[in-house]
Amino acid sequence: MRVFHVRLDQFIELDVPPDGLPADGYFWVSFGRHEFESQVVALQARLQGWTGGQLVDLHVSDLLNDHLPSHFDDTSWYELLVFRRLAAQPGQEGQIGDDTSRALSSARKTLEAIDTSPVGFAVFDRVLVSVHPHDCQVRTFFAQRLQQQTHSVESRAATRLPTGPADLMLRMVNHMVDRYLELRRALSRQFEHVQKRLFNPRASFHNWPVLLELRNTLHQLEETCEDQRSAIVEWIDALDEWPDENDPAERRERELLRVRSRDVLEHIERVLTHVRRLETSAETGVQIHFAAQSHRTNGIMRTLTVLTAIFLPLNLVTGFFGMNFDALPLIHSQTGIWIVTGALLLLALGLGALFWRKRYLSSGR
Repeated sequence: MRVFHVRLDQFIELDVPPDGLPADGYFWVSFGRHEFESQVVALQARLQGWTGGQLVDLHVSDLLNDHLPSHFDDTSWYELLVFRRLAAQPGQEGQIGDDTSRALSSARKTLEAIDTSPVGFAVFDRVLVSVHPHDCQVRTFFAQRLQQQTHSVESRAATRLPTGPADLMLRMVNHMVDRYLELRRALSRQFEHVQKRLFNPRASFHNWPVLLELRNTLHQLEETCEDQRSAIVEWIDALDEWPDENDPAERRERELLRVRSRDVLEHIERVLTHVRRLETSAETGVQIHFAAQSHRTNGIMRTLTVLTAIFLPLNLVTGFFGMNFDALPLIHSQTGIWIVTGALLLLALGLGALFWRKRYLSSGR
């Protein structure tokens, strides 16, 4: 468990949690999921002393559930948001391969490397409780970042510290969404490479199980993004139902929360749009691949048909002179073979020129 005291101009990590809330600012209490499970009783006692309320048992189970989808729930004394992160595991980003199968495998590895473990937040008036996976870098990133802002005058002037638990939660959620946006360029390049290879009519592709697994992974990622969007929409609706504040400063802070919430929703929409675009690219690539193969088959059949049309009259002539009759013209002439051979060549060349002029043998059609 890590406890941080956040004020407008100061960010401090506390060694021992105090018995009561500070005069100004708020507490950020952060756990790993296993730590939360072992210290939930002590946390409930702290929350009772700080806020006068505790986490509902059902919400404790939600925070401990490693397979729970993104969702939002609220009570009269706190809001609960479970948000599945989109973070790439270090060193697991796929590279573009030299052929279609390798490119598909790289894209599948990149998508499978996206960790969608849930991160839970319980937002009280002056306390934020966050529960992270054991390898989550969000807590470390924000702890270091906020400490740097406190120690640096320039950073403190450029970006202020989160004004409340809800503001800090939205910043962490936005950071988790943006981690996927960093993968968009690599995924787009991989899918473009796959499409170019599938568009080649001479390319052979047999690794259809990998493509099917890739599509299923995209479907799962789309469902995750839709759950994220639903949870944030419910949070925005709950935020609009908060009682109006008479203090102008508090009203301004409330409006800033709405702006930041809509910004998080817009980022999720961008992720969802990109995932759907990748799904469409995969479907389009398959369709164009079969269209290219069909076009190639049609070209082969056209060439074979033209060759058959050229040799059909030649077979007719040779079959005519091959009949077992003694009175056929040119059959007893010494120059007959050359006359017939020349006629066959002229006929073949004439038919070939005719078909070429009509572009039956043209590669551009």
